[in-house]
Amino acid sequence: MTFDLPSPRGMLTQNRPLDSLTWLRVGGPADWLFQPADPADLADFLAALDPAVPVFPIGVGSNLIVRDGGIRGVVIRLGRGFNSIEIEGETVIAGAAALDAHVARRAADAGLDLTFLRTVPGSIGGAVRMNAGCYGSYVADHLVRAQAVTRDGRRIVLTPQDLNFAYRHSDLPEGAVVTEAVFRAAPGDPDALHRKMADQLARRDESQPTRERSAGSTFRNPAGFSSTGRDDDDHDLKAWSLIDRAGLRGHSWGGAQMSEKHPNFLLNAGGATAAELEALGELVRRRVHEDSGHDLQWEVIRVGDPLPDDADRP
Repeated sequence: MTFDLPSPRGMLTQNRPLDSLTWLRVGGPADWLFQPADPADLADFLAALDPAVPVFPIGVGSNLIVRDGGIRGVVIRLGRGFNSIEIEGETVIAGAAALDAHVARRAADAGLDLTFLRTVPGSIGGAVRMNAGCYGSYVADHLVRAQAVTRDGRRIVLTPQDLNFAYRHSDLPEGAVVTEAVFRAAPGDPDALHRKMADQLARRDESQPTRERSAGSTFRNPAGFSSTGRDDDDHDLKAWSLIDRAGLRGHSWGGAQMSEKHPNFLLNAGGATAAELEALGELVRRRVHEDSGHDLQWEVIRVGDPLPDDADRP
């Protein structure tokens, strides 16, 4: 795609391969990768950018499959100008590029409980967008407000009501880029909070393939969740159990594999392409529907264009 670009203070890179920016290590090039210097640079760039040019923000790529043909338009990735973490009383102010785990640890150091973020992969911007959560706590429970830049370059403040959080979802305006989030956290003893996080990590490592190349949970749990993101009464209907029941634990296609340890984790087991990962995921969805009648929905975000020869499917 050919288009004119504004001249920002940050870094613009043409035809930038995206595989090194995703946890699954797959993905073709972006037409342009923009790494803004700060929020003002991001706002000025988007205000001057032709509205017809597609824009796609990415975080650290922890929940993302970029298809092998890459992404048309401008991919925006926030960096050092967006990773600050500040403590003010019982609030934590985090830049969108700050890692969730780092925010949890800094908050605990200050005696504030955001421990649910410790085992959430990714960065704060993605956590806000996806209402990330773990162990019964979600962003929706703690967010005071978020700052964002809209596709047309306006800097806005969003409340939880504006974002209308649901399970793994928010109503973030199309094309908007979260730049900062403010969380309210309950006080706690720092040592106790760090012990709690250590316990969470141990529990996660026991049940999930944390040392494998994955993007976390592949499919959403099909039922048993309320609009706030909390568990409802049905605790048994989980995506992993439906996949296991369909006989797909450890199933592979090319370099892609459903984890033996946790069958709702899609792995790049070695040299997988995005096409292989997505094809295996679609096979799982098809087989689960045939076996149980449930339609699994992707939790991993899939973006970009396939290559012309990516039509082969298992």
